[in-house]
Amino acid sequence: MSETPQNRIKRLKMRSMRRGIKEMDIILSAYADATLPSMSEEQITLYDSLLDENDQDLYSWVTGQTPSPAQFQELLSEISQTFQK
Repeated sequence: MSETPQNRIKRLKMRSMRRGIKEMDIILSAYADATLPSMSEEQITLYDSLLDENDQDLYSWVTGQTPSPAQFQELLSEISQTFQK
């Protein structure tokens, strides 16, 4: 059975808030709440892939401590900007 768009957004919001590192819970849940409903299918798929990454790596990418993989650079820039607001 295929996942409805509404259920996919709910699932991604849940995955964004229950990461394992509290800082990533805060950063990703704020980003998910602000942007997921207006994202394209392609953007949502990329975000879904990003959530498969390790929290320590995600945190270092979002904070600019280490360079991020090319496929995530634009998305991580948006996440960083959302968090800094």
